[in-house]
Amino acid sequence: MKNVVFKIIFLFTLVLGFSSQAQSKKWTIQECVDYALKNNISIKQTDLDAQTTAISKKDAIGNFLPTINANTSHSWNIGLNQNITTGLLQNQTTQFTSAGLNSSIDIYNGLQNQNRLRRANLSILSAQYQLTKMKDDISLNVANAFLQILFNKENLKVQKEQLANDEKQQKRSEELVASGVVPRGDLLDVKATVAADKQRVVTAENTLFLSKLSLAQLLQLDDFKDFDIADADYEVKPSATMLETPEDIIAKAKQERVELKIAKTNLEIAEKDVKIAKGAFQPSLSGFYSFSSRVSYADRILFDSSGFPYTAGALPFFDQFSNNKGHNFGMQLNIPVLNGLSIKNNVERSKIAFERSKTVEKQATLDLERNVYTAITDAKGALNAYESATTTLEARKEAFNYAKEKYAVGMMNSFDYNQAQLLYANAQSEVIRTKYDYIFKVKVVEFYFGIPIIENK
Repeated sequence: MKNVVFKIIFLFTLVLGFSSQAQSKKWTIQECVDYALKNNISIKQTDLDAQTTAISKKDAIGNFLPTINANTSHSWNIGLNQNITTGLLQNQTTQFTSAGLNSSIDIYNGLQNQNRLRRANLSILSAQYQLTKMKDDISLNVANAFLQILFNKENLKVQKEQLANDEKQQKRSEELVASGVVPRGDLLDVKATVAADKQRVVTAENTLFLSKLSLAQLLQLDDFKDFDIADADYEVKPSATMLETPEDIIAKAKQERVELKIAKTNLEIAEKDVKIAKGAFQPSLSGFYSFSSRVSYADRILFDSSGFPYTAGALPFFDQFSNNKGHNFGMQLNIPVLNGLSIKNNVERSKIAFERSKTVEKQATLDLERNVYTAITDAKGALNAYESATTTLEARKEAFNYAKEKYAVGMMNSFDYNQAQLLYANAQSEVIRTKYDYIFKVKVVEFYFGIPIIENK
């Protein structure tokens, strides 16, 4: 009995340990990206599209194989028929069994089968590029959402620190008002500041929760209430990619990014569609073969040695099957002459689709160049904003320390002191915002340069 109780207690403790461990789990950015790549619905759908293209390739391969179909039937003929013995008409039932085998194969059809196979291979390649692009986009979105949570966390800390400082000031002001050192109006200003600080803390908490919710939904997590990320200290470091010229970054992006690869592959697919459509203008040659046999269950009329007829039963099944077998084989040539302009119209449609694919490829190139230039400009602007915010923070910090000294000796009222403190807190928040904004935008530039968002270690 003691052993049973001990096992129950051990299992209960183990379950509680696992539950606590699950709730306290904090996700790293690498774990977030890996989980998203495995569980995101958009990625799963794109992967299914890639699997569909693989099946289409099997269809294209199957066009080279011969078709083989077997058929069999058994029939009953009931009604007025001639009796083979008496020659008179009478109601009777006769049965027949027939079987056959048909086969055909394309010998030449304007190279349509070959072009369909090449098209299927290109479709597989395009689907793989689409899957890669989807994974890149999801990784980028996850990284952005992760950095947004880090910003909101640090911003919440700043707001809480300011609230704590103002609450200390309120307590001190209450003591000074009680002793008659400062007027009551200063205390009211401090209380209003504390109330505003509490409101900012609530707003920061809500913003942090919503950013966590956004990332949890991006990861397709069901239990998002306990979701949290591991704290990480990202420093603003110089990026070697930013030292490259825009022309070099664009040239590397054209080699690495799948957007252009997708456009080029789709252009090749459209070209194959034109060839497939034109192939229908050419004659097609196919070979065929068929085998058939028939079995009857009706009585037979035979003649004896004297020449008198007599009735005998049907021959055995397999004897009849062997005696009645027949073969048919040959080749068939089909030459398109007039088909309601359907072939010509298909060719024209394919040519239009091909021209459209050309424009899509050109547009993809222009979009990539514009996006790279925009990313570089945004990253440089974010760096300037971060440096300006850092300089502003240093000035606001000195101004706040000076205000603190003046307020301590009664040379500044509480309203001006609170304004100096508020400006200092806003400068802290701005440094945090510009910091993570710059980190993300540099990541985007590096992403175009071929550097993964998250590098596996």
